[in-house]
Amino acid sequence: MARFTNIRALAFDLDGTLVDSVPGLADAVDLALQAMRLPAAGASRVATWIGNGADIMVERALHWALQRQPAAEELREARALFDKYYAGTAPAGTTLFPHVAQTLEKLSAAGLPLALVTNKPTPFIAPLLRSLGIDQYFSLVIGGDDVAAKKPHPAPLFLVLGTFGLLPDELLFVGDSRNDILAAKAAGCPCVGMSFGYNYGEPIASSEPDIVLDDFIELMPALGR
Repeated sequence: MARFTNIRALAFDLDGTLVDSVPGLADAVDLALQAMRLPAAGASRVATWIGNGADIMVERALHWALQRQPAAEELREARALFDKYYAGTAPAGTTLFPHVAQTLEKLSAAGLPLALVTNKPTPFIAPLLRSLGIDQYFSLVIGGDDVAAKKPHPAPLFLVLGTFGLLPDELLFVGDSRNDILAAKAAGCPCVGMSFGYNYGEPIASSEPDIVLDDFIELMPALGR
């Protein structure tokens, strides 16, 4: 099954790839909407808004609730409320997908540098990784506030390549959405699409990653390890 035999490091998306974060995100979005006297959206709807960072997720939520384009002041209020509530809902509302911790441990033990590349607001990332017990595996963490352009722009992956001193074909990017696949292709990196993520309700295969995996346990064999 080995597909990637030239890989010297891996980078991972977070939401929908390593963790199921819908419960925590949905609770924070709904609390923010309700604080603005707007209807709650519900977890299944919020799941389709994840992937482009908090600003766009909140904008999508407001657009749905208001049935119109939100004003700048409304966006600022909703984003501030989301941040306030997500600090409380994230820990209990985020869980690792099966076999993630074991796979990260094996990759780290094999001496492969690991990076996290997510559009999630940077301040939430470190506490979340600590609470999940996986923070020690990543030597580089890039959040949505750390680069001028978020995924699907390749800027975050260029930062990983420069930091690790790699050529594009030596970095494998693992994600669950078309933004991840587009970013990897734009950076010239091979990529894995995980089928169990969010991806706006679309199958990840439609974004044409190099390979689609259904379980994290399949990653090591794909690397020939």
